Amino acid sequence: MPTEAQAHDVPLSVTLLFAALLVGLIVCLALEEKLHAKKSLIAGAFALVGLLLASALDLLPFGPLVNVFGESLLIPAYVQGVDWGVIAIILGSSIFVDVTSRSGLFTWIAIRLTKASGGDPLRLLWLYGLMTVAFSAVLNNVTAMIIVGSLTAVSLERLKRREKLLGFLLLEGLLTNVGGLLTLISSVPNIIVGTTAGISFVRFFLVAGPYVVVATAATLWLGARSFGIKGLTSEVERAEAAALVGGFDENDGIESRSFFIVGAAMTVAFILVIATTSVLPAVSSLGMGFVALAFAAAMLVRFKADVDQFYKTVDWDLLGFFVALFTFINVIEHAHVLALIGHGLAAVIGLGDVVGSGLMLVSAAAFSSVTDNIPLAAMLSKILANMGTANDDPLWWSVIFGANLGGNLTPIGSASTLVAVTIIHKHGLPMSFGAFVKVAAPYALLQLALATVYVLVFLR
Repeated sequence: MPTEAQAHDVPLSVTLLFAALLVGLIVCLALEEKLHAKKSLIAGAFALVGLLLASALDLLPFGPLVNVFGESLLIPAYVQGVDWGVIAIILGSSIFVDVTSRSGLFTWIAIRLTKASGGDPLRLLWLYGLMTVAFSAVLNNVTAMIIVGSLTAVSLERLKRREKLLGFLLLEGLLTNVGGLLTLISSVPNIIVGTTAGISFVRFFLVAGPYVVVATAATLWLGARSFGIKGLTSEVERAEAAALVGGFDENDGIESRSFFIVGAAMTVAFILVIATTSVLPAVSSLGMGFVALAFAAAMLVRFKADVDQFYKTVDWDLLGFFVALFTFINVIEHAHVLALIGHGLAAVIGLGDVVGSGLMLVSAAAFSSVTDNIPLAAMLSKILANMGTANDDPLWWSVIFGANLGGNLTPIGSASTLVAVTIIHKHGLPMSFGAFVKVAAPYALLQLALATVYVLVFLR
């Protein structure tokens, strides 16, 4: 049966016009810093132009929608194309994490791990690396990098190991994108591709988990060798490090013991409910977006008279960007741009299961390294869905792995690597664009090679 976007004929010239708009959007997002414009404004401008052209050319389904109860709903065409479930997940999760962080939970975990290392640099690298992956899996990558990066600087300063800070921060930045592969809600590309493919939270974790374990171990092993991070060998060194670590107090950031306990309990509950949303009565129909918003509201009760302070910290630019992006993607879908790209994608897939999946992963990674991986994930997931791709097809995982790991090739490839470079500069350490690419390339290529083998060998 033809899809809604295929139900009307569109001249090739019109399709190429909207394809040019898509290329323009991608180029402008890649040059975001040079344009001195926010993502939301860039995507919003292209969405507005796209909507005007689509209206003039009669490409959009204007008119009322009929729901399952037979009721006619007057919903504007530019609202229909937005995936509001994704918007709700991002908004709810961001507020929940922000409020929970006020309990001191995340700082407590980090300092406890620092004490567990005994001041040994190599052990500390592994513990902080694992913490980065864990935080990236349950929080968003940017928040994970900010928390871990700031605590790393404090730990190494107190341990008098500041010369190791560059290596720690760079590896943590790279590991945020590895940890971002672990769960369905770890990164925005995961949410977009996973929900489009119909991949459950539990299945996503079970498939991505083995790769994340291997990639994390390989990254930390290579990093320890490259940056000369070694363990303590003498008893004198261990005693001195232990004395320094003894000065850390994990309770410094805890203002209210009761709120700390509530924050810990709610975090565990949040993860469990998100993981079982698809099988919970009533909740399964409302989706993960409802769960994220519900937990955010529950945590906000603690600050009921000052909730506006948390609304101010929400990344509204990111949310506005998503709304505009979904709107624009919906427009170019009706202009048959995705169908045109799909024909090219079909040719790649036609090269065979192995070659097609491999090329898909490498292409997604290359694209993600120079511009935002969110448009890539949204576009490719739409194309694969329109092609009727089964949800157990390795092509979905090629997009997921490529979109996430490509961000490690350049400092602008992902928001978390950009934050890592920002923290590096904040502490007076040199790290140019070219230097980042030179240092990070071996790690990114290793991670992509492991992902390619994993998809082609173990997911077929």
